[in-house]
Amino acid sequence: MAEQEDDQSFEGYPLTRNEYITAMVHFYRGEMQRSVQWRTRLDTTTNWALVTSGAMMSFAFSHMEASSHVSLLLANLLVLNFLGFEARRFRYFDVWRSRVRMMEENFFMPILRRNLVSPRAHWREWVADDLDRPTFKFTFMEAIGVRLRRNYAWLFLALLISWFVKLEMHPYPAPSIAEMIERMSIGSIPGTVILTLVLTFEFALLLVFIGAKRQRGPSDEVIGLEKAMEHWKT
Repeated sequence: MAEQEDDQSFEGYPLTRNEYITAMVHFYRGEMQRSVQWRTRLDTTTNWALVTSGAMMSFAFSHMEASSHVSLLLANLLVLNFLGFEARRFRYFDVWRSRVRMMEENFFMPILRRNLVSPRAHWREWVADDLDRPTFKFTFMEAIGVRLRRNYAWLFLALLISWFVKLEMHPYPAPSIAEMIERMSIGSIPGTVILTLVLTFEFALLLVFIGAKRQRGPSDEVIGLEKAMEHWKT
């Protein structure tokens, strides 16, 4: 009974100002560490995609007669796989990033300005609810679009240009477009089918690229305040 009363008195005892600030500082450090860890994992995936693309392009152009343009098509599939990995990691990274930014903007920024008024009146409730029920702040396709716009679009563009250059140059300069299309064939699959598939793939990437201008999420790196949790609440 005495232990139960002690527990109740502890729960009912209000935090002092120093205790609250100390708890917030340690909480911020922990969330920042997790955010940095997931950000490092994003860089690792991007590096894998860069190395894979460079290796495939180097192989395709190092052996004029022996190497096939298929290696560059395969590189597109591998990079697409890395894009999927990175989009998943980006969603996890944004969970921690949104909390860190919420504390920076509403706890540390007022302290630095010596004006203890938070821009978001309910930011503590938002962070507490997110700790209770952690949720992703945007969909997988939105994450795909963000990483495509920031990094992977240039890799896919480089692979596409390299593919056309490979078809035009190797094994000898193609005299016409019809000759290039004929070289696109893979086994019994005619070149027109391969070209249609490639253009469809690139068009799909273009649609995702254009539609990736996000309506929510980490826009605070450019302008504005953190809005990810606000969108989750509404």
